[in-house]
Amino acid sequence: MKQITSIQNQLIKDIFQLQEKSKARKKAGLFVIEGIREIEIAIKNDFEIDQLLVCFDLFDADKLNHFKRKLSNSTDLIEISKEVYQKIAYRESTEGIIAVAKTKDHSLENIQLPENPLIVVLESLEKPGNIGAVLRTADAANIDAVFIADPKTDLYNPNIVRSSVGAVFTNKIVTAGSAEIINFLKDNNIAIFSAILQEAVSYYSVDFKQGSAIVMGTEATGLTEIWREHSTENIIIPMQGQIDSMNVSVAAAVLIFEAKRQRNSQTI
Repeated sequence: MKQITSIQNQLIKDIFQLQEKSKARKKAGLFVIEGIREIEIAIKNDFEIDQLLVCFDLFDADKLNHFKRKLSNSTDLIEISKEVYQKIAYRESTEGIIAVAKTKDHSLENIQLPENPLIVVLESLEKPGNIGAVLRTADAANIDAVFIADPKTDLYNPNIVRSSVGAVFTNKIVTAGSAEIINFLKDNNIAIFSAILQEAVSYYSVDFKQGSAIVMGTEATGLTEIWREHSTENIIIPMQGQIDSMNVSVAAAVLIFEAKRQRNSQTI
């Protein structure tokens, strides 16, 4: 096993850049995963691991054989010092193990969906934590795909990986422009349910059993005009208090699980 004890090592500098800069991730086609559970989920979902870095001051050496059985022969295993680990770790409590993995292609033309799919579309969400939280809910509900329209942050931002608790690896995810996604939805007879306050019906009054895309915008500005123009139906979560909106990840969870409730009632 290789050993790296200097933070001046070029690989360590490169990994630090992958943590810090979207441009570095896109150029290299690589990103960083921290923590045993997240790495295991990534491997299970066919993400290719380039390097696995282990700090034995923090990581139980006996667990390494468990990982070795799951890794390909091309993965480099590297022992790093605690100083190096602390330099490249985004979180302090990630158990002394870090992986560098290859990104996947999330273009629209590669998506495969079942009949009458349930999709969530997130337009221009800026906060990685919100995206990660929606991905976690999407996994919990086992929906068919998450489309990120006009993305403001790259999918492998460390905060998305962290806040999704590995769900960024389990979901089918597409990133594309809004117009491209709208054309795809219409071509595939998928109804567009836009979460908009104006001229909207209650979310529990629409039929989510058909092919459905639940479309969410930012809390600050909502959905842009293109989604308003092409919406099959605008939907709203009725508010009964004094506040007129929810966090987007909470609203998405309410809508997703109503759609799943309707669909599950068909099989009972």
